[in-house]
Amino acid sequence: MRFRELSFRAARATTLLALLAGSWVCLAERATAEDDFVLARLRPFLAQHCLACHSGEEPKGDLSLEKYQDAASVRRDRDTWGKVVEYLEGGIMPPEERPRPNRDEVAAVTAWANKQLAALGDGQRNPGRVTIRRLNRAEYNNTIRDLVGVAFKPAEDFPTDDVGYGFDNIGDVLSLPPVLLEKYLAAAERIASEAIQASPQSSAPAKARFAPAQMKLASGGDGEPTTGILVSNGEVFVDVPFTSDGEYIVRAGACAQQAGPDPARMALKVDGKDVQSFEVKATADRPEAYEVRLTIEAGTKRIAVAFVNDYYQPNHPDPKQRDRNLFVDCLEIEGPLGDAPTLPDSHRRIIFRQPTDVNDADACAKEILAKFARRAYRRTVSETEVERLLRFVRLARADGGTFEAGIQLAVQAVLVSPSFLFRVELDGDAASGAPTQPIDDFQLASRLSYFLWSSMPDDELTRLADEGALAKGDNLAAQVKRMLADEKAAALVENFAGQWLQIRNLDIAAPDRMRFKDFDDGLRAAMRRETELFFESVMREDRSILEFIDADYTFVNDRLAKHYGIEGVDGKEFRRVSLPDKRRGGVLTHASILTVTSNPTRTSPVKRGKWIMEQILGTPPPPPPPGVQELEQGKLEGTLRQKMEQHRANPNCAVCHNRMDPLGFAFENFDAIGAWRDREGEQTIDAGGTLPGGQTFAGATQLRAILKAAPEPFARNLVRKMLTYALGRGLESYDNEAVNEITSQLAAHDYKFSTLVVAVVKSEPFRMRRAKGVE
Repeated sequence: MRFRELSFRAARATTLLALLAGSWVCLAERATAEDDFVLARLRPFLAQHCLACHSGEEPKGDLSLEKYQDAASVRRDRDTWGKVVEYLEGGIMPPEERPRPNRDEVAAVTAWANKQLAALGDGQRNPGRVTIRRLNRAEYNNTIRDLVGVAFKPAEDFPTDDVGYGFDNIGDVLSLPPVLLEKYLAAAERIASEAIQASPQSSAPAKARFAPAQMKLASGGDGEPTTGILVSNGEVFVDVPFTSDGEYIVRAGACAQQAGPDPARMALKVDGKDVQSFEVKATADRPEAYEVRLTIEAGTKRIAVAFVNDYYQPNHPDPKQRDRNLFVDCLEIEGPLGDAPTLPDSHRRIIFRQPTDVNDADACAKEILAKFARRAYRRTVSETEVERLLRFVRLARADGGTFEAGIQLAVQAVLVSPSFLFRVELDGDAASGAPTQPIDDFQLASRLSYFLWSSMPDDELTRLADEGALAKGDNLAAQVKRMLADEKAAALVENFAGQWLQIRNLDIAAPDRMRFKDFDDGLRAAMRRETELFFESVMREDRSILEFIDADYTFVNDRLAKHYGIEGVDGKEFRRVSLPDKRRGGVLTHASILTVTSNPTRTSPVKRGKWIMEQILGTPPPPPPPGVQELEQGKLEGTLRQKMEQHRANPNCAVCHNRMDPLGFAFENFDAIGAWRDREGEQTIDAGGTLPGGQTFAGATQLRAILKAAPEPFARNLVRKMLTYALGRGLESYDNEAVNEITSQLAAHDYKFSTLVVAVVKSEPFRMRRAKGVE
């Protein structure tokens, strides 16, 4: 046995060593291949295009690239290489005066670098981690709408959400100030009170019937309490939850065993008070109903049937005259009576059934709250969580409240729970040791619904999550297309497009009314609606995203058509129109964009150029150097172009303005509120320019054509914007590989909008999560 045990251990050790050796060989082979690229491609590339400036004791920008001798050194400095990739892909570096690498060289270097940046310790990609984050104002309003069904927007008076990376759904910046906690409490109370009638009235009277077995014996009587027999003065009762104030019929079915000079007498009582007395002459073979109509207030009331005139003479010569007893056959409650308004949809959505009797109240409440909490928390709920909510129902009823009042209180508790207010993504099985994990189907459903609808998952998404089928097969793609066709996808227009294109800033735009007399709130609203409808048409009709750059159509009403000089449009309704010429096309020439990128008194080529660099091309300029003054209207002479040329004479300004200004000047034919003009004062507008690569253009029409003919920078930037919005976090260098893959899929499918959304949803950053503790 000893020899066998040693042999077994030796064999196991040999196997383990072989596995480890194989792993190290694989790692070594991968490391060798990566380092081979550094020697054969990366270092020669850097030597030819970068090291002239970025090496030595005083490298330009304090960035030295000569220290990167192998792949490991690149992975150790991810932030720096993320910036290097960004500058190479954006064509910012090398500078214009240096020899430019060809596109294939840049693609090879950036693809290799992105692979290093995305790698975790074992070579797997890093999908990142999303911070726990609260619902922003739009998400809160939409979730309440879909969960409860109230018609108002409770978050309208919440504090404004902070913005990060261009969007207001970023977990890192969505703080929770004390004033917001107070707002949550007040909103929950208002929502619950408007959604649920604590004292509801039904349109038809309800009936509740209690058999003797459901009654309890109060006092006196020797009879069995489950039979309804009262053999001496006493009463049987039930506790009944009345859901509303109103008129009710209390009815008792009874008969009596007669004895003595008087018939048996019975009293109906409410909460210990007699409300009506009856002579019970009915016999056991023919019981009768005895009823009273009375007003009862909402709440749990004790309804009792009392025997009030017992008679007992055991020695009477006539056996039929010896003992008087009361038999209660049943007790019925009918009401409330009369016509009453129909319960609101929100009430019937939450309280989808009523207790059949007092003993059913807990079971009914449990069923209602389990369903509501499951939808509100966007996941399965435990028995403990439901039981905790059930306490609020019991508390309200113990305090004299109705069943509905208890549900109302429990709903308030749900609406202030962190499980409702926050989108929480918990780690999976930590024991697996995997550096990355797929998020579960409920978390995936939430990511998807808040991405496209800014709201909670609907029944279809929840069903697929329940079945564990959301991520299987083509289900994700099918759900994306279904959701984009739903009216709730308008949230993507309002919340994604509104922030990407910055048309929300129209609300605070203030063109000088003395200079621009045509501008008013009606025109402001029309400007915004045009851009929203244009984005929505690309989304719902699954058109090419390149139409954002240039298109031959737009949407106008009479007010905006007059502003654009388009004839034949009457009425306030918006409609799609073909553009009469090439002056306009795509969002770049929408009055909304041109207005938010202007100053109150004049156009701003700098703001317009900067907007194009940031929102269209994804190459934002750095902040201006310290001490550089803005262009002041009165300090420099000549046309605006001449003033800008004088401004660029400052070398500190020229670095960025040589890239921004030509882009902005291309749109000088559009004034500060987006109207066409040929002249500025006495001067003819010069909208021409030269791009850093040497391409020239004569105005906005030619610039749009140049941008559309080389769509990759725009497509990549839109991918980055949408992935940021979808994830609710800023992108890091390790996300570059996913961005490039989505961009490639877009190009391979004619840049269709649905391809963009489906590729984002199927990407690893959207479906996966880096395990806790993995760096």
